[in-house]
Amino acid sequence: MESPVGLAQIWSGGLIYIVPFLFVLTIIVFFHELGHFLVGRWCGIKALVFSVGFGPELIGFNDRRGTRWKLAAVPLGGYVKFLGDENAASVPDRAAVDAMSDAERSGAFPAKSVGRRAATVAAGPIANFILAIVIFAGVAYVEGRVVGDPVVAEVRDGSPAAAAGFKPGDKVLSADGETIRYFSDLQRYVSSRADTPIRMTVERNGSPVELAVTPRSEVQTDGFGNEFKVPVVGLVANNDGSSFRVESLSPVEAVAYGVSQTWFVTTRTVDFMGEVITGRQNADQIGGPIRIAQVSSQVSTIGLGALLNLAALLSVSIGLLNLLPIPMLDGGHLLFYAFEAIRGRPLSEQVQEVGFRIGLALVMLLMVFAFWNDISGLV
Repeated sequence: MESPVGLAQIWSGGLIYIVPFLFVLTIIVFFHELGHFLVGRWCGIKALVFSVGFGPELIGFNDRRGTRWKLAAVPLGGYVKFLGDENAASVPDRAAVDAMSDAERSGAFPAKSVGRRAATVAAGPIANFILAIVIFAGVAYVEGRVVGDPVVAEVRDGSPAAAAGFKPGDKVLSADGETIRYFSDLQRYVSSRADTPIRMTVERNGSPVELAVTPRSEVQTDGFGNEFKVPVVGLVANNDGSSFRVESLSPVEAVAYGVSQTWFVTTRTVDFMGEVITGRQNADQIGGPIRIAQVSSQVSTIGLGALLNLAALLSVSIGLLNLLPIPMLDGGHLLFYAFEAIRGRPLSEQVQEVGFRIGLALVMLLMVFAFWNDISGLV
């Protein structure tokens, strides 16, 4: 008698993870591939397939230009297959292109100039950054921006801020000469400067005071129990001292905010990748689909705006990931096109084949590593 109830609980629990995950991932994948598709069409390249997901087709239709639009069974990515592509990774099918008539070849991807091919490939990651700007701007315009004055309510004992001489009531005016308007500006500035001295100017009793503080990386836990490592100085704000409020933004201000947020996420992600490579950050913070599904589910409990902001953040990450110079990824294709532009002719098919095989191996290793981190985090 309890079995149906247990199955229902498992099913409903699974939906809590799956639905937000699919919502976020589908938005990101669709706009990434739409970038490839639109620029490719503008460059005169015929698109054969536009797929969200891999594997067997679930539903689909053909548009009036002959492109097959479809939703596939495995929702972990997507692709646009152009005329002349051998597979979803846009490996050129030279034999097929050579067998085409002149009219057919005019719409084939491999037959286009290196500039048109590069523009089509780069359009995917660029679309990810544009999507992030639009989402950040849209959410900020609709919901407003929560801001608070950079007033110190508490200085944690034993913290870098305590050692530097900060006191409750201090108002932070600048960091390394950069104006600090809100407490969030201070948090963002500190978050990318672990073990790097920062010169701050604070207002104390109506007079400016110069202080120097070095952020220290600490493991913190968010409201959902997720642990992450972040640089901190030990300054705490509260609603009384910092006057937290919701600030409405004009359309122009919202777009500027979207650009600013996207740039911050981009630079912070690049810094994080560099810190992982140099050993300053633990690689176990790199997650895969399971962790994304978990975070998506948690964030969805906050509201649609928070879930959309997560989609924007992940869109930037996927855009950067695709720009890595690894064959199989967009960045690898762009690397090949750069060599082609310099040499005046494409790399040999043998060299490209070896490159794609190496790229596939690297991508698979990254996926296995991310899955391992996901599973380890569940244990």
